[in-house]
Amino acid sequence: MQSKQSPVLRMSVIAVAAHLTALAAGAAYADDTVTPGKAEVVITGKKLGMGLMVTEDAPKARSTITAEELEKQRPTGNAYEALEMLPAVNSYNYDATGLFGGGLTLRGFNSDQIGFTINGVPVNDSGSYSVYPQEYVDQENTCQEYVTQGSTDVDSPQVGASGGNIGITTCDPEDKQRFRAMQTIGQLNMKKTFLRYDTGLFGDSQRQKLFVSASHAETDKWKGLGQGLRDHIDAGYNYTWDRFNYIKATILYNDANNNNFLSASKSDFAKNGYYYDYSSTFNGHLTPVAGTAQKETANSPAYYALSKNPFKNAIASATAKFRLNDNLDIKIVPYYWYGFGTGGTQQRALAESSSFLDPSTGKVTASKDLNGDGDTLDTVIVANSSVTKTNRPGVTASATYTYGDHTILAGFWFERAKHRQTGPAVGVNADGTAVDDYLQNGQLLRSDGSPFESRNWQTISTAYQASLQDTFTTLDDKLTINFGIRTPYSKRDFTNYATEASPVAYTFKQTDHKVLPQVGVRYRITNDDQLFASVAQNFKAPANFTFAPTSGNVTVVNGVAQYTVPVNPETSTNLDIGYRHQSKAIVSSITFYNVNFKDRLATAYDPNTATSVVANVGKVTNQGVELELGNTPINGWAAYVSYGYSKSEIKSKFLANVATVNGVKTSYYLDTVGKEYPLTPRQKAALSLEYSDGPFYARVKARATSKQQSTLMNDEQTAGYTTYGFDAGYTFPNQGWLKRPKVSLNMSNLTNKQYLNPASQTVVNALAYTGVTAKTVSYYAAAPRFTSVTFSADF
Repeated sequence: MQSKQSPVLRMSVIAVAAHLTALAAGAAYADDTVTPGKAEVVITGKKLGMGLMVTEDAPKARSTITAEELEKQRPTGNAYEALEMLPAVNSYNYDATGLFGGGLTLRGFNSDQIGFTINGVPVNDSGSYSVYPQEYVDQENTCQEYVTQGSTDVDSPQVGASGGNIGITTCDPEDKQRFRAMQTIGQLNMKKTFLRYDTGLFGDSQRQKLFVSASHAETDKWKGLGQGLRDHIDAGYNYTWDRFNYIKATILYNDANNNNFLSASKSDFAKNGYYYDYSSTFNGHLTPVAGTAQKETANSPAYYALSKNPFKNAIASATAKFRLNDNLDIKIVPYYWYGFGTGGTQQRALAESSSFLDPSTGKVTASKDLNGDGDTLDTVIVANSSVTKTNRPGVTASATYTYGDHTILAGFWFERAKHRQTGPAVGVNADGTAVDDYLQNGQLLRSDGSPFESRNWQTISTAYQASLQDTFTTLDDKLTINFGIRTPYSKRDFTNYATEASPVAYTFKQTDHKVLPQVGVRYRITNDDQLFASVAQNFKAPANFTFAPTSGNVTVVNGVAQYTVPVNPETSTNLDIGYRHQSKAIVSSITFYNVNFKDRLATAYDPNTATSVVANVGKVTNQGVELELGNTPINGWAAYVSYGYSKSEIKSKFLANVATVNGVKTSYYLDTVGKEYPLTPRQKAALSLEYSDGPFYARVKARATSKQQSTLMNDEQTAGYTTYGFDAGYTFPNQGWLKRPKVSLNMSNLTNKQYLNPASQTVVNALAYTGVTAKTVSYYAAAPRFTSVTFSADF
């Protein structure tokens, strides 16, 4: 499948190529001054590493990218794509635009083991800890993203972060009034329109400022039928008395409706080709005939219009910071997170006979005429999947007290999330579309008028944490030591209501808490050189689906739910030792790390059924080294280089099956001892080489990832790959009321590389063993070469 390139794109590529030719011939801009007859090095540019790296002073491993880097990336990109050059990050997206999301691991930690925050607000799913990077914020409004690779920050509001944290900070409103317009166009009918208005400072004291932005983005899928649609609104308000006293509030709203990409096995791709995807034609409904059984057959794979991810979410928060005296500052961040939508594959062939719950008996014995022919003999295609609604208020508060050489940080966090997951069904139209994408209107009803449900769970998750940290600086600021402790507490109140899939109702409660110490040391050898080390314990409470009837972890006896096999919280101990060199021209760092897991929880998610299961892998270790280097542009040239090496090892055998053979209960273990953990490539390297000259920049990016294991048994792998990208931009002089008109070009996967990424980190085995059947490993295919152009201007 090949996309046509628009004339606008071809003209932009020609223009950029012409500019590069002129530069090669010796063209220079007036702001680069060279003395004739004298060899002179000219330092240009703004920041080290072109925004991919900044100077760090934390006594722990930490990497940061800035707005300078983000504005060079494709405007439809998401947080996973933005972080892809960092040495510890192994990420991929389902498509080139980033509108559909993707996957990420950090030092082998999956995204649901990493704490994600936006402006200090936790955004991991309150039930499963999943992360949906395409939903949160427009990239044009993002000013910084940072990664704390090993130890979760002591005041980070998390009960599910065993592998560090990732933070996103949105941009403040501008001090001067401004209207910004951006238009992106690309292959596959991709387009994004972004509009932002900043009021500038206003009010009697000129202390207030406000921005509001709106965007619409859409694109066709690169394989199969379907598209991605996304509407987004961001708003920010600041009231500032001075730099110690201010209020900053933001509202981030997202409304998206995407068709899914099909993940498939290697054999499926080999048989059906690289562009294998959901079915493009609907099998259709049969004509209803009274007294005769009509057996409608579901498409395989499912019809594309019945595999969608419609979702709406909003994040509202405010940061209030006040200085009470010269030594004491307080900060309070109330927030509210709302989400509503569905996902996975909605296509289902539902039998009319004995498929409905009879509320009077509590058994699935009731029948329902679905096609209106007067009998209950038929099987009819309907739309059915999980619908999730989350209401999640919370607050964080902290106080910072300075006493001599000590800075004491004390914090508290509390939230209560109501997470309702239902499984309604609606009819399917003649064209194969659901009557309602959100499965709300036209629901199939039981005899008593209640809705059919393939699942019906409610989880009330109460979480809180107290934290305390003392940062001590001595020896003329050469030595900094911090001691911290955090005490995450998680309480799950889980209720399974009787449904067609699980007619036995039950409740399950679990409380998990832990005292987690951490210590960090930073020693400044010279003004440019420093050593650092940290050790920290992290913690992840089990996800809510651990207690669900689909998990296999819970048995109900006489109406009382209990664990079949106990699921303990996951804990990890992270050790970092590193060195940084941070001069005016070069910033570099090298970090050696060791991670010890205990009760590592492996979460397996099935994107077709939208269900997750959890298993205890036991002890796992992960050791490695990470390097980063970036420079201030010299004669217009700047580079960023990263390299990561990681060696993971499973330390325990895996209980894969328990079966009764000839009346004897037998446990079947798989020998996973010594195996590598999936989605943890041994090596990853990245290079960004940029040339900038006045209003022009161009850069080439390369990212190489080595072979990855696809199963815990290491009996299937995916090959390594290298991809290349090209970005360029030119800012024109102001033209009257038109300020900073700019055109930028983004090209990804230049060589059209075809490669696969495992869809899950937790498939146990691809081959059959004694007592254990073979499992299917699903993969996402990488998107082909993609080109887009963005035009922007301020007014």
